[in-house]
Amino acid sequence: MSTICPEANSCQFINIAGYKFVSLDDLQERREKLRSLVDRLQLKGTILLSPEGINLFLAGPREAIDAFLQEIHLDAAFTDLETKESVSDHQPFNRMLIKIKSEIIAFGIDSVDPIHRTSPKLPATELKKWLDEGRKVHLLDTRNDYEVEVGTFTNAIPAGIDNFRDFPEAVAKLPESMKDEPLVMFCTGGIRCEKAGPYMEQAGFKQVYQLEGGILKYFEDCGGDHYTGDCFVFDQRVAVDPKLNETEHTQCFICQEVVSPESQSSEKYVPGISCPRCYREPDQQMQDRLKLRNAQIQSLVSPLPGSIPYFNKRPLNVPQKFDGLSLLSFLSGWHPQVPQEEWQRKIQDCEIVPGQRYGRRKRRMTSPVEAVPLSPERVVRGGERFENLLPGTVEPDVNGSIEVIFDDDQFIVVNKPAPLPLHASGRFNRNTLQYIINETYRPEAPLLVHRLDANTSGVLVMCRKRKVARIIQPQFEKRTVSKTYLARVAATPAQSSFECTAPISATPAENGLRLVDDENGLESHTKFEVVRTLADGSTLLKVTPLTGRTNQIRLHLWHLGLPIVGDPAYLPNGETGSNRSLTIDEPVMCLHASTISLHDMNGELRTFHAPDPSWATEN
Repeated sequence: MSTICPEANSCQFINIAGYKFVSLDDLQERREKLRSLVDRLQLKGTILLSPEGINLFLAGPREAIDAFLQEIHLDAAFTDLETKESVSDHQPFNRMLIKIKSEIIAFGIDSVDPIHRTSPKLPATELKKWLDEGRKVHLLDTRNDYEVEVGTFTNAIPAGIDNFRDFPEAVAKLPESMKDEPLVMFCTGGIRCEKAGPYMEQAGFKQVYQLEGGILKYFEDCGGDHYTGDCFVFDQRVAVDPKLNETEHTQCFICQEVVSPESQSSEKYVPGISCPRCYREPDQQMQDRLKLRNAQIQSLVSPLPGSIPYFNKRPLNVPQKFDGLSLLSFLSGWHPQVPQEEWQRKIQDCEIVPGQRYGRRKRRMTSPVEAVPLSPERVVRGGERFENLLPGTVEPDVNGSIEVIFDDDQFIVVNKPAPLPLHASGRFNRNTLQYIINETYRPEAPLLVHRLDANTSGVLVMCRKRKVARIIQPQFEKRTVSKTYLARVAATPAQSSFECTAPISATPAENGLRLVDDENGLESHTKFEVVRTLADGSTLLKVTPLTGRTNQIRLHLWHLGLPIVGDPAYLPNGETGSNRSLTIDEPVMCLHASTISLHDMNGELRTFHAPDPSWATEN
């Protein structure tokens, strides 16, 4: 490939804009020829091709632009293609695009055909003469509002539109008296007027003129007389002045609003973040983010992702104690609750397969892979990985009413409903908070730094980055995080405030529950305060755990003869049940994480609060 300008940064760039309405065929072939041409000349910009013609904006060194025009004029369809020029000291386009579209300027009115008919064109010099003479004429700006704000002709009437397709609606709002009076319409380069003019004539306007070549041609021939401001252009220059030089205007990355030099000095203008038009106060920004995230979550959980049959796979990692055994013996020994005949069937049906090692980017499996069945007698080795393929997996329903209550560059804080497991375990894989949040924030993978039981609701903090988690997680380990809970117990305490320091077993008992262990238990300390007594005789407590043992609050209250209402594990009268996730139809367990306070990456104390659940607001 030849190089037109070896030192592009030091070159002067010629910007050209042009269009022509002409019947075109073989659009794909034309596109390929133009692609080859602009690639060879190293031009950047946009070319639109359609059955109704061509529209182009290109920039490059003088030699390259001249070569392009010389070659495109050899095409009979474009022999008389006219372009307007301006100069910049940098390349105003990032890339080269050549698109095939249904229209080169979208309008959507089939009866308007600029190939065969346009309104009379008024040369720029003639319009200036009319305005110098003070001739009575209406000037109609057909551009979008954000373009008009950058600059327009003095006393021009703005169409008042955000999109050119809205132009017919704007025409209908013009006074009837204008239909018999001279009207000159204008746009940036003239192309929109090629369709706007004929449409206005169809609407009954009798003296319609198009400013030939648009504002850019007027600047070229007449300068800035009778014009106020600059002209918006569709490239990185954003706007040019009446001398066709680039101005200091820029464009907001967020809302695409044009930002004037004066507006750029506003504290509300932060490049890439906001401008005076789209700026929102921090509280409003937070509310906007929360509204968006919660809408995304509700879309994701309706229906619940794990409640629709899907193809699941679960890892089977071989512990060292099974090293040297057969595959069937390993499976039967590792999961004895599954009949050996079922493991035999799964091996034969290729539902037990060698495990795949993943890098940072995991692949999802949506259907079984074609595989040769493994032998039940295959010898396994410690550390080896297999996968248990589970077609047609359906998980139990959970409470999907997850609400994001805080969201910034460090934290995602949710009000977790119950019952809802935090992460994949047992019967739950997709119907978990971690899966739903990951799907909502993808490609991010927010990190859990503490936990709540599936049956416990309330405030849960997640970190957006590992560097944040590395600051936050040690605070939980060192017990410097302050937490308060609400609990509803099925009795009335003897005192308005009390404590429990019963040590808790380091490992679960045979029934899977932690119990009080006075001899070998772990130090545990919880404070309780009565909030109020409820009409049914139960009591609402404020709970402050000073240590963070597994099931600490539930066990301590049960140990004191004050079991939590709805707890399936720690039952009244000193009895125990099972530490299971409640079903969606069962009464909730009345334990709610209310507040949590910790220090962020900057050392600032942050306190997050989850709204009280309905069972805590009852009389």
